[in-house]
Amino acid sequence: MTPAAPGATKNGRSAIQLSPMEVPKASDVLANELRERILSGEYEEGTPLPPERELVVQTKMSRTTVREALRILEVQGLVRIKAGRAGGAFVQRPGGESMASSVALLIRGQQIRLAALLETREALEPFCARLAAKNRTTEDLKALDAANDAIVTAEGDLDAFLSANVDWHVAVAHASKNELLMGMMTALSRAIYAATENEGFVDETVRNTTVRAHKSITRAIRDRDPDAAVRRMTRHVHSYAEEVLAVDERVDITVPGED
Repeated sequence: MTPAAPGATKNGRSAIQLSPMEVPKASDVLANELRERILSGEYEEGTPLPPERELVVQTKMSRTTVREALRILEVQGLVRIKAGRAGGAFVQRPGGESMASSVALLIRGQQIRLAALLETREALEPFCARLAAKNRTTEDLKALDAANDAIVTAEGDLDAFLSANVDWHVAVAHASKNELLMGMMTALSRAIYAATENEGFVDETVRNTTVRAHKSITRAIRDRDPDAAVRRMTRHVHSYAEEVLAVDERVDITVPGED
């Protein structure tokens, strides 16, 4: 009797089993290829990519696949698509706003608690103030002063106060000249603004305290005194967090995106 071949069953069929295989979509493959070339610097910012029809010829992919790949890159902030006769896809580098948008989506998508947002700000913003005191420019000081003036003139207008407050905190982050901190603080400040857009959180005492704290921190940044900037910012964001969380126990309020 002839012995059965290795891997064969009694009926002659193969007993070999393969695991399911995931094959990437063609559009993802093309998007990955273009992404790497953009991020590596091979394609400089503002460089036009070949037209869709040319990409179809070069890649041997369908026009639908090419279009989907470009759309992926557009969502990721790596290309800018312009319509019209002189339009097309143009290379662009992701900036701080791209990071801020991504962090904002994470905050809303994960329904991050207001307490967690305030904790993160307490961890990051004093260091932003330190860097701002070291790296600030004349234009940065103008932005800080303008935001402080807007906070003072907001008076009873809650939206104007919160908007100017965000502008000041974002201006501190920009003065740090650290792109990652700029993106993080922009997203955090906007999320905290949206979560505290309630009269219960911001009374006259909080406003007056905020004005004094901002002016004191701005003075340290202007004087290029990083130690004072850290101390004052630490005290400010911690006190603000305590005030907000104390009110949060009494006011029915949530971070945007929560049900």
